[in-house]
Amino acid sequence: MTAQKAPKRRLFGRLRARLFVSYAALLLVTISVVLTAVILLISTRPSPPDQTYRRLAPVVLSVDYRGLLLGASTGALSLREALQQLADGLRQVATERGVRILLVQAQEMLVLFDSDGTIPAGTAFPGTLEPYTMPSGLLRGRLAEQLNAVAGTAELEGEEWRYVGVSPFALGGENVYTVFADQAETQSFRQSLNDYWPELGPVLMQATCAGLLAALVLSALISRSIARPLQDVAQAATAVADGRGEERAPVSGPTEVRAVAEAFNQMSDKVQAEQRAQQDFLANVTHDLKTPLTSIQGYSQAIVDGAAGDPVKAAGIIYDEASRLNRLVVELTDLARLQSGRFSMHLQPINLSQLTDAIGQRLAIVAREKGVQFEVFTPPVPTVQADGDRLTQVLTNLIGNALKYTPKGGSVKVNTSAQQNGVVLTVADSGAGIPAEELSRIFERFYQVDKARGPRRGSGLGLAIVAEIVHTHGGTIRASSGGNGQGATFTLWLPVNPPAGAAKKR
Repeated sequence: MTAQKAPKRRLFGRLRARLFVSYAALLLVTISVVLTAVILLISTRPSPPDQTYRRLAPVVLSVDYRGLLLGASTGALSLREALQQLADGLRQVATERGVRILLVQAQEMLVLFDSDGTIPAGTAFPGTLEPYTMPSGLLRGRLAEQLNAVAGTAELEGEEWRYVGVSPFALGGENVYTVFADQAETQSFRQSLNDYWPELGPVLMQATCAGLLAALVLSALISRSIARPLQDVAQAATAVADGRGEERAPVSGPTEVRAVAEAFNQMSDKVQAEQRAQQDFLANVTHDLKTPLTSIQGYSQAIVDGAAGDPVKAAGIIYDEASRLNRLVVELTDLARLQSGRFSMHLQPINLSQLTDAIGQRLAIVAREKGVQFEVFTPPVPTVQADGDRLTQVLTNLIGNALKYTPKGGSVKVNTSAQQNGVVLTVADSGAGIPAEELSRIFERFYQVDKARGPRRGSGLGLAIVAEIVHTHGGTIRASSGGNGQGATFTLWLPVNPPAGAAKKR
């Protein structure tokens, strides 16, 4: 396995493991919450009636009715006499066994006796006497086998009671049921778990196993769909780091991963552009520094050696070259301050038409000397908040460049107008033009379209400074051209009111 495949395998494995763990944890938490909610819901409800019935059944079968009737024959006693003899005994049984005992006349469903004494005799029994089969383990003897057992649920004093009753004999010719009742209890959590786990447990275990298997499959599929595009981005990043700046990441995968790839490609393009700008910067600044320094060194050496035919002329050349170096340093300093936002601007109301007209009158002399047709059209426009000195620098550079690179017989046209809550300045010439591939870089520092102008070329900082000043005022500037020999047009827009903070930083 190559070193390049190893990071891919590790990335895929780690992502898949993390997704699987997260899915498994989510699944287990969900099942646990559902199970707990179900058991808590069950445990807050009354326990199943059958549990109460089984608890009451032994009490029902333990009562000695003949003993309570003091050995008298049930058929020889009237209903009143039988009730009087049973009352004390049934109350004692109810107290000892912790239950409630009622005697209910079967035919009319009337309460004849209540061990609690809260239901008056003759009151309708609030329940039904449904047949009930006693648990087989409790049936002993001939009497138990002959029991006519009933069971049910009744609401007594606003509470739910469950009962089991029997009718072992008739009292005073009446068929009477002895009803043993107990309040319905809320089932405990442990009871609920014991009751329902045998049925829920296997189902939950099967669901958990199926969920874990599905989580494993999903984590593998999702991690593959995410990891592969990320691996491509990582591979492209490694290539860029190794110097292969043209490498691009394929845009694929989920939306978020596609956004990462697109952002990486945009970053790579900007990095390449910056690298080209740096290379141009080094090439141009080296040339712009080397040429005047060479002249200064040569003429200085000639003066020292006495070889200069005209020392005054040589000193003048040295002075001009030193001035050129000084201008270069000043322009570099201004550009650095503008780009860092540390350049203070003094805003005041400026009429762009009046300022353009004044600069046009000053540069008209240059146009006449070169034989260039020069037109300035400056109708009234709204005033803008701007730094007058810096705008003068911008206009002088744009119009001066147009005149500089327009040959004899050509034309330069300058117009101002109001547009989009701001003012527009257009400088159009019929000069050398700008190739289409150069337009995007025309405002880069030290970038020059014609790199073979020799001593006549500028420093390459003028348009970069112009762009920074315009952006500092919250405006925009763009260049357009039909190509070589087709002239160029620079369009500048400034807002009437610059953004907050424009006077201090961009």
